[in-house]
Amino acid sequence: MLRAKAPWEIAMMRAAGQRLAEVQAILQERAVEGITGLELDTIAEEAILARESIPAFKGYKAGGDIAFPATLCISYNEEIVHGIPSERPFKAGDVISIDMGLIHNGYFADRAFTVAIGEVDEQVKTLLAVTEESLYKAVSCARPGARLGDVGNAVESFVDPYGFGIIRDYVGHGIGRALHEPPSVPNYGKPGTGILLKPGMCLAFEPMITLGTHKTRVLADGWTVVTTDGSIAAHFEHTLVITHSGAEILTELR
Repeated sequence: MLRAKAPWEIAMMRAAGQRLAEVQAILQERAVEGITGLELDTIAEEAILARESIPAFKGYKAGGDIAFPATLCISYNEEIVHGIPSERPFKAGDVISIDMGLIHNGYFADRAFTVAIGEVDEQVKTLLAVTEESLYKAVSCARPGARLGDVGNAVESFVDPYGFGIIRDYVGHGIGRALHEPPSVPNYGKPGTGILLKPGMCLAFEPMITLGTHKTRVLADGWTVVTTDGSIAAHFEHTLVITHSGAEILTELR
């Protein structure tokens, strides 16, 4: 059940979120042609530790036996989420999704963004813009009295006219003392259904959208999720808290 956080817990979440926002800004600047995933992962870990925090993903087990081996999830092109950093350099035309999390004083923050390396075609540019905007459509309808179905429908109704695939196997989630808390937050849904949102509830919204199918499979490494048709994917995520007046994004740099 989604539990509303106490004011002091929200303050802790806010502190964690701002630290992660600072790390994201560093990574956005460093995610350029020629850098490798491992190099970016090292930069991220050093930045997190410098902010008196702990990488949230390193050693994480998502219900399986294989612990995630890195600080960042770095996913290339048809990889949707949970890609493992490697020595593969970013090259012109790549679409790179970077998912990150940290723990500060026992509270988690979670953030993801996607960048195009060099020039990409207009369809890919549209995919990234639509995916990011769909996240903010979800945030804009997250207020007391709304329901989770309203949030999912905000993403779905915005994305559908573009004909893009909306990933269904991987969704947003509650967050706080654990990286993944109840409930699941799908990027599709029926308005007026699902859990009622109340002040103090903390959630991570994260639409994952593709140029093709919504269908997925997991690679042999036990983590990397790809589109079954090889189509390019994008992923954007923010951690937020429901307030009396709406949603406050905690992982947006102030």
